[in-house]
Amino acid sequence: MLILAIETSCDETALALVEASGGLRAPKFKVLKNIVSSQIAVHRPWGGVVPNLAKREHIKNLPLVFKELTEDKKIQPDLLAVTIGPGLEPALWTGVTFVKELKKNLFPKTPLLGANHLEGHLYSALIEGETRPSKIFPAVALVVSGGHTILLHVKSLTKWKKLGETRDDAVGEAFDKVAKMLNLPYPGGPEIQKLAARGNSDAIKFPRPMIYDNSPAGKFGFSFSGLKTSVLYYLRDNPKANKADVAASFQKAAVDVLVAKTIRAAEKFKVKSVMLSGGVAASAFLRETLGNEVKKIDRQFFVPPFGFNTDNAVMIAAAAYIQFLRKKYRSIRANSNLSL
Repeated sequence: MLILAIETSCDETALALVEASGGLRAPKFKVLKNIVSSQIAVHRPWGGVVPNLAKREHIKNLPLVFKELTEDKKIQPDLLAVTIGPGLEPALWTGVTFVKELKKNLFPKTPLLGANHLEGHLYSALIEGETRPSKIFPAVALVVSGGHTILLHVKSLTKWKKLGETRDDAVGEAFDKVAKMLNLPYPGGPEIQKLAARGNSDAIKFPRPMIYDNSPAGKFGFSFSGLKTSVLYYLRDNPKANKADVAASFQKAAVDVLVAKTIRAAEKFKVKSVMLSGGVAASAFLRETLGNEVKKIDRQFFVPPFGFNTDNAVMIAAAAYIQFLRKKYRSIRANSNLSL
């Protein structure tokens, strides 16, 4: 099945052509073309994503990226897919409107599915190679991005339960805000990682919020606002602080919490594997730290290749394929609050 997928949930205009096969027993995704047009340069002066600017850039970029994807050749996809949420509503609507125009003018007989962005992130850990669910599930999945920090007990490709999520800032949002405190450019995650590589992660004892919380609501839940505030106060009280040490200590504190909760869930539910995905999964420090801890408890570890961590349309194609196999259809309209 040839899938043409579109992703415009935030500040990446992404289109992909993906060949999907294998069914639910062993889904396989062959990436034929994957194009991501970044808007970082547009949003960087503002220190974050500006929804109306994102909308403007998507409207401008979508026809250009589609032309590059097809190289002006006639293609005939078996399925059209577009992200309908969650995300920034003005940005989501640009993708929805564009794909509806494609269907009307070029692919009138091709089915169109609205895909869940978070399901895309979840499945992105399984994009490369053939997926045999019997060897992977049950699993624990950590989905971490600028807008989400979610821990899931994944029983199969089609069934999961949310164990916990952040009560306030998502971890990626915390990275961006701390980067701003350190006068680092947007996006903050990569900049924190670069600066942290020159610092001492044990130099400052920042708090690990909720790391030992064993209450029903807190055992697998997260909170990063207190950690972010702790960095703010430290910088206020120590104006000559070594910024590399601050970055390294903050990064270690945040990752310690993510890893501890994930390993706790993996052991409690006796899973076969641990999955990591989302934009923050591009952090080499998080990937390495979690991977090492997963190895210690003798579980498999699945994480997307670096190119599939941040928003992309390949993961939307994967989510749409599994959704198509389940005969699960959503209304093709933007829903900024769509959840797993």
